[in-house]
Amino acid sequence: MTLPASFPRRSFAPARLSLVLGAALLLAATAGHAQFKVVGADGKVTYTDREPAQPEGKVTALGAKAPVQAAEPDLPFDLRQVASKYPVTLYTTTGACEPCVQARQYLKQRGVPFSERQAASNEDIEALEKISGGREAPTLTVGSQVLRGFGSDSWGQYLDAAGYPRESRLPSSYQYRAATPIAERRDATVARTGDAAPPALPRATAPTSPGPSGGIRF
Repeated sequence: MTLPASFPRRSFAPARLSLVLGAALLLAATAGHAQFKVVGADGKVTYTDREPAQPEGKVTALGAKAPVQAAEPDLPFDLRQVASKYPVTLYTTTGACEPCVQARQYLKQRGVPFSERQAASNEDIEALEKISGGREAPTLTVGSQVLRGFGSDSWGQYLDAAGYPRESRLPSSYQYRAATPIAERRDATVARTGDAAPPALPRATAPTSPGPSGGIRF
């Protein structure tokens, strides 16, 4: 049917364009005031001014909250879940310590994402004693479990119990961060009073005692 010449012709393109521009402006305004960008497991992007307590996806700090160091590449979903529930921290010393070298190599060969803290001062040593109840290096924490002295068998059993894969699943681009002082971690832990302590490992498959003592005792 041919419309009469006098029939008003409507164009919906401007309306659709207005909606798109409005949504874009709203998203930009939200992102401008946000401090964190969250990319969910389904790929959905949201912005928030509060750091998610237990994020299910990737969290990126924005603006003043953004870290100076480049963000680590994404971990596989299952490995990210384990690392979030049972974080691993290796405590070593800056001095000569062959067991510390062996412990570090063991974790990297197995593909365990971990943070390394080093004892370089008396304050660090005191902090290590408060954290682990001892002054041995190396010391490993898996969640809230403390293992003093390196032992591949006992360490492996605890990592198994936590759910860490026995073979590395880290991306080829993954890089471990440089070690930091132990006392710095203690101060940060005290400051973050709202954070809950990592859960204890299931004891059904975990050994009843830590591995053989070795390394350095301060």
